[in-house]
Amino acid sequence: MVAAGSGSRLGHPIPKALVELCGVPIVRRAVDALVEGGVQRVVVVAPASHLHEFRTILDGVPAPLVVVPGGVERQDSVRLGLDALGEASVVLVHDAARPLVPARVVGDVVRAVRDGARAVIPVLPVVDTVRRETTGGSSIVDRDELRAVQTPQGFDGALLREAHRNAVECALTVTDDASACEALGEPIAFVPGDREALKITEPFDLLVAEAIVGARRQRT
Repeated sequence: MVAAGSGSRLGHPIPKALVELCGVPIVRRAVDALVEGGVQRVVVVAPASHLHEFRTILDGVPAPLVVVPGGVERQDSVRLGLDALGEASVVLVHDAARPLVPARVVGDVVRAVRDGARAVIPVLPVVDTVRRETTGGSSIVDRDELRAVQTPQGFDGALLREAHRNAVECALTVTDDASACEALGEPIAFVPGDREALKITEPFDLLVAEAIVGARRQRT
């Protein structure tokens, strides 16, 4: 789990993953969601300056868990997390900023990898009208061909390690782990994502997440 980002755009002086969502830190909700979805072992990559806080917050998670310091860029943090994880046949990479991912999505990603797909991402159709800015104007983009990408992304463990080694050797900058695998020519499989697995980036996103938590409480 990648949790080394700052909370600057969220308007907090602490790392985003430590910000509380309805009384529970974002990172704890995210880890609990993965475990509920069937994840058996967790590596949390956190800011080096806040390791103690992360370990305290994650104490009692019902799965083996370690917290390790992250790197400068996201892909550096993922690589450090892989080093701490060691050998694993199925590896999920999840952003702590998506703390409300339903267990169904996590389970679907795991099953898709176990069924033979080596790189799997949850996606949603794009519902907004999208325009591409061009010189002197703009043009409509066919949204039927577009998908919004979520996490956790799932991988054959050996493939993911190879993809990150290749990214370092070729000085590639990738925005997600599927892109690193795609650079090796690996096709990317899709599973349905979920609107509740939104990414918390700005204060508005936190308000939406709070509403989702409230709605879940009413359903139980």
